[in-house]
Amino acid sequence: MTLGWILVASFAGGTLSAGMASIALLLRASWVPMLVSYAIGALLGAAFLEVIPHAFELGRPQEAAGAILGGIFVFFVMEKLLLWRHCHTEQCEVHDPATGASAHDHGRSGTLVIVGDTVHNFVDGVLIAAAFLQSTELGVIAALAIVAHEIPQEMGDFLILLHSGYTRRQALAANLLSSLATVVGGVLGYYALQLILHLEATLLGIVAASMIYVAVADLIPGLHRRPELRDTAFQALLIALGIGTIGLARALLAH
Repeated sequence: MTLGWILVASFAGGTLSAGMASIALLLRASWVPMLVSYAIGALLGAAFLEVIPHAFELGRPQEAAGAILGGIFVFFVMEKLLLWRHCHTEQCEVHDPATGASAHDHGRSGTLVIVGDTVHNFVDGVLIAAAFLQSTELGVIAALAIVAHEIPQEMGDFLILLHSGYTRRQALAANLLSSLATVVGGVLGYYALQLILHLEATLLGIVAASMIYVAVADLIPGLHRRPELRDTAFQALLIALGIGTIGLARALLAH
């Protein structure tokens, strides 16, 4: 019975948060580049206000910090490999300056976001399993809390996928497939909770690394292509709004 609750909550929690985030489908295509600033704020807010504090609260700050540092390095290497593959198949912004101001990055930041989001969803599944193993009521509360704090981040991820060159259908499919990692985490958490929880600080560090790397290395440089004061002020406002959304969700859940 407990495993059944975990399966239902993990599946519903993952797909519901991804589905709710897909309201970005209603946005005009011309709005996406501007709202990437909001996505940056949501990623950085989730990393520094939610994921990293939780990783440090587990009592393994050095392990979490090492995972963040190692994760940033791994994501750098991954992006280099993706860039190398792209540059060997067609023109790219590195070897052809004329393409440097292209509207998207040929899927690189989208790929990194999917990797990080999949790990994050897996950890959420483990947390849902841990809560249900305590009590059904606690499990339901944990699942609802995860959906609530995932929605703004998932919306940011969805916008990044669109900005990265994914079609709306591809972005929705990628988000939904990534959400299935919640079910995998829930099942493994049920059968091997102690082992997985021992790795939780490391997994959260990797999640935080993906968020920070995509926001700082891939998305923020693109904002500098529009240095006008009006554009800069609007970008800063949207970044602050993204951070504020995560902060508000965290504050509401804390009460």
